[in-house]
Amino acid sequence: MKLARAAGLGLLGRLVASRGPRGRRGVSIHATGTSAKLPLPRLAVFGTGRIMRPDDANVAGNVHGGTILKMIEEAGAIISTRHCNSQNGERCVAALARVERTDFLSPMCIGEVAHVSAEITYTSRHSVEVQVHVMSENILTGTKKLTNKATLWYVPLSLKNVDKVLEVPPVVYSRQEQEEEGRKRYEAQKLERMETKWRNGDIVQPILNPEPNTVSYSQSSLIHLVGPSDCTLHGFVHGGVTMKLMDEVAGIVAARHCKTNIVTASVDAINFHDKIRKGCVITISGRMTFTSNKSMEIEVLVDADPVVDNLQKRYRAASAFFTYVSLSQEGKPLPVPQLVPETEDEKKRFEDGKGRYLQVKAKRQAQVEPQP
Repeated sequence: MKLARAAGLGLLGRLVASRGPRGRRGVSIHATGTSAKLPLPRLAVFGTGRIMRPDDANVAGNVHGGTILKMIEEAGAIISTRHCNSQNGERCVAALARVERTDFLSPMCIGEVAHVSAEITYTSRHSVEVQVHVMSENILTGTKKLTNKATLWYVPLSLKNVDKVLEVPPVVYSRQEQEEEGRKRYEAQKLERMETKWRNGDIVQPILNPEPNTVSYSQSSLIHLVGPSDCTLHGFVHGGVTMKLMDEVAGIVAARHCKTNIVTASVDAINFHDKIRKGCVITISGRMTFTSNKSMEIEVLVDADPVVDNLQKRYRAASAFFTYVSLSQEGKPLPVPQLVPETEDEKKRFEDGKGRYLQVKAKRQAQVEPQP
């Protein structure tokens, strides 16, 4: 996995942790005939915002979940790229490697202002953890509410060679526990990324004349040619563009299954297994894996086909689970038609999805129940 592969720092000198004045940690850059000390950057914060317009709406009239995901990723990419270039050394761009579970806490309406704030909360040797909060503001009343929280992981890729992962400048933490907590999150997401590898060979195959409420009946695919507007200046796709397309496909699957208004309720961890370059043809495939009484879990797989490069084969670029709910015209939750798994693989995916559903449900109940 190229994004997760460690690589050395391509500098003339080497970075050595040291103690600066008054005991403050710093970084010494040693090169031929020179020596300089630079203070370590403190945890950075970045904020942006814009008004939500009609072209941001989904069919239900609220802001499209994919639009919010794209804004979240853009803020994360800006702050992590700034941080990774905060020290003298080889220039780089931060690429999205993973998004942790993201809950859509409340819908955002057209005409409201989305305020996105991003903060670097942990750095490992080759990755940056960014936590993002999204607030919606009704500019007529001044009312604000939290709509989304997300945790994203980025890796710095060299501008000279985007297959080369550089080292991340360390940061100064306000308290020691903050670093320890971040390290635990880093190890947990690293383990979970490894556990997703076994699914990377799965392919969504079309079925002729499927029965209603089956997996085959609602499964959907979208084929997209990656153009310049989808990419960074360095020729690979923005993570936010990929997430928006994934959300669109998941929404089509949910709508086909329910035939009602649907909205994104949450997104389980999104893993970016490899970069997608300009000129690739990507296939985003979605299939229903589990239904509860009022929610649907949809697995979305992204495959990239480098059609202009005969030497590289089609590969799995990203994968995730999206959860949707069905709504009435008045915005009230509706019962979801129960999924009918047919094959052994579908039954296994259903049981796996049920396990994830029960795990999240238990975690939410634990947060609501008062502590003794």
